[in-house]
Amino acid sequence: MAHLPLCFVLMPFGKKDAGGGLAIDFDKVYENLIKPAVINAGLEPLRADEEDSGGIIHKPMFERLVLCDFAVADLTLANANVFYELGVRHAAKSRTTVLLFAEGHGRLPFDVNQLRAIPYEIDEYGNFGNLNDVRKALEDRLISARRGTDKDSPLFQLLDDYPDVAHEKTDVFRERVRYAAETKERLRVAREENADAIRSVEEGLGDLGDLEAGILIDLLLSYRAVSSYEDMIRLHEKMTPIVASTVLVREQLALAKNRLKDRTGAERILLELIDERGGSSESYGILGRVYKDKWQDSVEAGRDARAKGELRKAIATYLKGFQADWRDPYPGINALTLLTIQNPKDPEIERLAPVVQFALDRSISFNADYWDYATKLELAVLRKDREEADRSLEDALAYLREGWEAETTAKNLELIDKAWGSEVVEHLWMMDLIDRLRAAAKEIGDGI
Repeated sequence: MAHLPLCFVLMPFGKKDAGGGLAIDFDKVYENLIKPAVINAGLEPLRADEEDSGGIIHKPMFERLVLCDFAVADLTLANANVFYELGVRHAAKSRTTVLLFAEGHGRLPFDVNQLRAIPYEIDEYGNFGNLNDVRKALEDRLISARRGTDKDSPLFQLLDDYPDVAHEKTDVFRERVRYAAETKERLRVAREENADAIRSVEEGLGDLGDLEAGILIDLLLSYRAVSSYEDMIRLHEKMTPIVASTVLVREQLALAKNRLKDRTGAERILLELIDERGGSSESYGILGRVYKDKWQDSVEAGRDARAKGELRKAIATYLKGFQADWRDPYPGINALTLLTIQNPKDPEIERLAPVVQFALDRSISFNADYWDYATKLELAVLRKDREEADRSLEDALAYLREGWEAETTAKNLELIDKAWGSEVVEHLWMMDLIDRLRAAAKEIGDGI
C-alpha cells in the first residue's frame, strides 16, 4: 500500500485571542476545515503540535518545513517567527504551500492577494460562515499543488533557475549537509572499518527521533558504504515519517532491498515514488538496476523468454532516466551497455553513444567523481579502446570512495565480457580490468 505524501500544517492550537475580545478555537479550524480538506486531497496531515520528536524545537521545525511534501499555513495570528518560517518554506518548495487566514482578525503585513491566501469566516462560538466553500477551495488548491500546475513561492516565480534542493544527488547531500563535526568524523572513521563500528556510532547518538536529517542521511549512506543493507532497512524503520518519506531515503531503501534480492519490494517503492513525484534520473536509474538484476536472475534460472522481456524493460527504464535528465550520464551508459549486450548492431547504439559521451564530458568538466570515470571506462570498453580504458580505470580508482562502487563497475564489465563470448584476447583484457577493480574494492572494504 502506498503511503500518502505528508502535508505539514503550520498553525496555532487551542483557543487564542484574535483581538477585539474574540477567541478563535484553532483546534476546530484544524478538525473541521483543514484536516478534512487535506485528507480529501489525498494527503496525510501532520500538525505542528502533533509532532513529539523532542530535542531543540528549531531543527525539527525547519526539517518539517523543508522536507514535507506539502504544507498549509494559517496566518491568522502569524508573528515574526511564522513569517520567517514561511520564508524558509518558500525558499525550499516552489509550488506546494497553501495559505489561509480568518477574515477580520488582524491585518497581514503583506499583500495576501498576491500570495493567494484563502480567507475563512469564524465567530466566537466556533461557527464557520462558509465552511464547505473554504474546505473545497483548500482541497482544490492542494490538488493543484499535487499536479504541480502553479508556483506559489514568490522566489521561484521571480527566479527561473532557482535550485530545487529535492533533486540533490545522494553523495552531494551527504557532503554538503551541516551537522556536528564530531559525529561526522566518527562516521568517517567507522566507514573505514565495518558495519559494527557504524552501529557503535549509531548507539551513541541516542534517540534517532531527536536527530537532524543530516545525521540520519549520513548514517544511512555509511551503512551503504559497507554494504550493510539490512542495517539500512532497519534504520529506515526508526526514522521519523518526514525523513523516511523523502525522495533520497526512499530511493536508498529501494536500493537496499534490491541488493538483498527483494526485487518486488524495491520495484514497488520506486514505482510509487515515480507516480507521486515524477521520474528522475536517480529513481529511474535505480529502477533500471532492479530490472537488470531481474533479467540476470531469469538468465541464471534458464527462463530465456522471460529474460529477454526483462532485458528490454531494463533498457527502456534506463532510457527514461537518461531522458529525464540529459546531464546525468549514469542511466545513459547503462542503457547503452544493455543495448550492446542485446544486439551489438542495434542502430540505437550509434544514436545514443554520442549523447552519453557529451553528457559525460560536461559532467567531468564541472565536478568529476568516481562514476564519471567509471562511465568513461565503460564507454571505452564498448569501443574496445584499450588505451582509453586503461587511462579511465586509473582515473576512476583515484576517485574511488567505497568498495561497492568498484564492484558494481566490475559486474558491468563481466556482463560485456560474457556478451562478447569466444573472443579470447578480449576476454583476457577484460579480466585484467575486472581484477584491478576488485583488488581496489578489497583494499577499501568488502564489495557488494
